[in-house]
Amino acid sequence: MTDTLRIAMAQFDFPVGDVAGNTARIQAMIAEARDEYGADIVLFPELAISGYPPEDLLMRPSFLADCDRAMREVAKAATGIVAVVGWPESAGSILYNAASVLRGGRIEATYRKRELPNHDVFDERRYFHVDPDGESCVFEVKGVPVGVLVCEDAWFPEPLAETARAGAQLVLIANASPFERGKHARRDAMLAERTRESGTALAYLNVVGGQDSLVFDGASLVADADGSVHPAAAAFTDQWLVVDYDVAARRFSPVLWMDDGDESVDALAWRAVVRGIRDYCGKNGFRKVWLGLSGGIDSSIVLAMAVDALGAGNVTAVRMPSRYTAGLSNDLAQEQCDALGVELLTLPIELPFQGYLDALSEQFAGKDVDATEENLQSRARGAMLMALSNKLGGLLLTTGNKSEYAVGYATIYGDMCGGYAPIKDLYKTEVYGLAKWRNTVGGAPVIPPGVIDRPPSAELRANQLDQDSLPPYDVLDAILRRYVDQEQSRDEIVGAGFDAATVDRVLRLVRVSEWKRHQAAPGPKVSRRAFGRERRYPISNRYPA
Repeated sequence: MTDTLRIAMAQFDFPVGDVAGNTARIQAMIAEARDEYGADIVLFPELAISGYPPEDLLMRPSFLADCDRAMREVAKAATGIVAVVGWPESAGSILYNAASVLRGGRIEATYRKRELPNHDVFDERRYFHVDPDGESCVFEVKGVPVGVLVCEDAWFPEPLAETARAGAQLVLIANASPFERGKHARRDAMLAERTRESGTALAYLNVVGGQDSLVFDGASLVADADGSVHPAAAAFTDQWLVVDYDVAARRFSPVLWMDDGDESVDALAWRAVVRGIRDYCGKNGFRKVWLGLSGGIDSSIVLAMAVDALGAGNVTAVRMPSRYTAGLSNDLAQEQCDALGVELLTLPIELPFQGYLDALSEQFAGKDVDATEENLQSRARGAMLMALSNKLGGLLLTTGNKSEYAVGYATIYGDMCGGYAPIKDLYKTEVYGLAKWRNTVGGAPVIPPGVIDRPPSAELRANQLDQDSLPPYDVLDAILRRYVDQEQSRDEIVGAGFDAATVDRVLRLVRVSEWKRHQAAPGPKVSRRAFGRERRYPISNRYPA
């Protein structure tokens, strides 16, 4: 038996559906791990061949056949090194979420995932099966018994315990685990518990990259057999991770490992959104983005995030003043664009807005001015922004936050226009916190302090403030966190000390706004309970609370 094993972990993005591209990359990476890093084992993420999550691509026989051929080709590259690669394995009409051990140019063994998550954003039981005859997978490398698990398996004691009973002293875990706030601490605690229970050392590799409304953070880990968890690899960063495993001590030592300089909640949330923007644009063929810049906090933070993601030269802001726009709003928009080096267009909406009013004047005669006229302004802006995107190319970013989407304080076909919604899973109070955090890093502030300090307003009527229509955001967000993120009932929220009338009003707004959220653009999940694929409520719903 050898004294040490060198393990290379490929913390990279493997795009969904790019079977040919992923195959070529994995083949090249196997050679790189062997020849450049001298690795004995190279580990790839969960479903690296297909990308994660492939969703209903898995229902296409041609896709599964391509994945099968790809796996055979990848296996041929595994010479002089052992590779562990995740893929969707077809066995007749049965499909498994599998990780195969490749050695000597062939598939030597295959492990089939046992715990299929069907909660939150996951619906693996729609596609995959659990093998009723499935066994643990343990293989030897230089005399060292090594096991394999896939993602959710690690969150349950038995898969690892069974693998340890089969003789493994080192277990490799291939993951595709999306980011959410607070998850790192729970994962670290889980890995420490598993190592202490089993006496095995763990190498936990997570994929990285944005995929529609999910962002995978990487942040891979190794944990010694005594329960010591090493610092996580840098989150949202594509990188090789190389460690030496001391067989006798069952401990790891880093050879190539860049960890995080800032793992604060705000730093990780900011980087999640930035990575989400960059990958959504890149994977869908957009090189530049547009956004409406109002001089308010939401559009200002989205502008800063877009510049961090794509560079100032690929971002265009559009200022669209109306008869109700304050001069300060125009000034702050200009100040931010000047500071960031972003092009700013000015397109007043008075002409299209008045055109709507004139065209509808007969039908609206005798009716009081209300939210209809406010929404017409927002829709005029939305139509102009979409026209710029259509004519000149580029993706329109929409700038609504989670508080607004929750209670419907956003105009469908207006300020909700756009192809990607970067802050749709950030409450308004979180937006303010992130803006303040971002201004403390990287030199000069990127969000004008005047934007952060001014009271929020939609500026769709004279002297309008958000708090004319909504509870103060600290109260609103506290109620929404309990109702949306924690699934608390109306009575539980009132019992926690919130005013009953305010709670009833907020909960009603959430319920009647479901139809808007069903039509909203995708955006990166950063919370425990994101609107969209994670929180899926019926539009037609009579349940009172």
